[in-house]
Amino acid sequence: MTGLDGVASALGIRYYLENNGIKVVDAEVIQYGDKEFAIKKPDASGDVMPVLVDFAHGKPMFTIHTDHHDSQVGVEKDTSTSFRHARSNVETISQILSPREIFPDADIKMISTVDSADFVNMDIKPEDIMTYIFQYDKEKELSRNKKIMALVTNKLLLAYKNKPNFLERLVLMSTPSLLNIYLNIVKLAKEEGYVSPDVMKGNLENYIEAQSKNENVQYDEEYGIISQYGGGSMFKAGSYDRYVPFKLHPEANFLVIAWPLGLLQASCNPFKKDRQLKGVNLGEIAQEVFSVYETELKAKKITVDTIKYFAEKSKNFGPDSVGFTYEDLVALFGDTEGGISGLNQTPKGSPEDYTVERWQSALKKILAKPYVDLTDRERRALKMLSINGWDMVQSQSGGHKCITNMSGLSYFGKDGKDFLLKFKDTFVQKLKEKIDESK
Repeated sequence: MTGLDGVASALGIRYYLENNGIKVVDAEVIQYGDKEFAIKKPDASGDVMPVLVDFAHGKPMFTIHTDHHDSQVGVEKDTSTSFRHARSNVETISQILSPREIFPDADIKMISTVDSADFVNMDIKPEDIMTYIFQYDKEKELSRNKKIMALVTNKLLLAYKNKPNFLERLVLMSTPSLLNIYLNIVKLAKEEGYVSPDVMKGNLENYIEAQSKNENVQYDEEYGIISQYGGGSMFKAGSYDRYVPFKLHPEANFLVIAWPLGLLQASCNPFKKDRQLKGVNLGEIAQEVFSVYETELKAKKITVDTIKYFAEKSKNFGPDSVGFTYEDLVALFGDTEGGISGLNQTPKGSPEDYTVERWQSALKKILAKPYVDLTDRERRALKMLSINGWDMVQSQSGGHKCITNMSGLSYFGKDGKDFLLKFKDTFVQKLKEKIDESK
């Protein structure tokens, strides 16, 4: 829960539970990557019910899990599920799950607009998205002022989300209202001495100027495709904004950006009304790209030792963290095409009476320990298990037709960058082919 929908979803589920007589005792942030496994274990068992919102990776420890992505991974086989399409997670919590509305309808509409990037239909421009300062404009309609306030709320959330305990405090102190969330953000920022909106505004302006000259950003005017490696210099507070490429190239139709950490993201220009190929499905193109490298990906073996290392390398990981467990391993990769190699057969050289059940029981105990506490022998045991690269990227990737992520390459080691660059170039090539076909 790191964006506007995440905070609103957490706040909505908090009110839903409290309205049904369930006391909410704490809130904690979860993010994709190593922070996912660094979250704390529930402080108690039995009477404590862990709830997860706005997150595409399920975890066996959670009793309730709500989300609105197009696919889920990490969910145990016997879990009861119910699926409903929604523009935002809070929309379902506030208007479907709860017997009475939690957030006002106008707030839900703006949260959903931000989360789904439905900017064209709301007449939202890049400069509206990128503003850090809200001032009520008497010359404009109330609805326009509310719209800008919601966008500023989201912008400030993204700027401060990594501050210690910021999001947790915000969820526990706010009421279900965009205005109240905004006022509490301003209050917390002043109390904690965060960088001011004025300073962040200047940093963003400098970032936009630097990106306009960045050699790692190419714009193909003929096809309307921006292709980019990395995000440029983003160290100064408030400097980065994901929509800067579309501000610099407003006529672009698509953005394909490769992030050095092992993620390729492709997206449509959400501000352009007459964008070409409105029916294009970027998720389908991603699968075409994967298919080009299917043989190479299936030949790549990623040991469970490596997976556990990357899952638990966060600086936030500690003795109380949930860690990457046997249950996570099976839930994430048990049903993949190639499965978990080495899990269902005993290691070579094992005694005849050493059963698969004993082997799996030993693995459960090993995976229950933090990676840093594993012995050399235990790490060697985890090296006997592996996932192929195809299953890794398939399990970690997803999105929808106008924005899709090709992920999982962070587990590939030094090979990850080579695959990432090949993915980027092939994705752009496939996208151009779609455009040529339409002509």
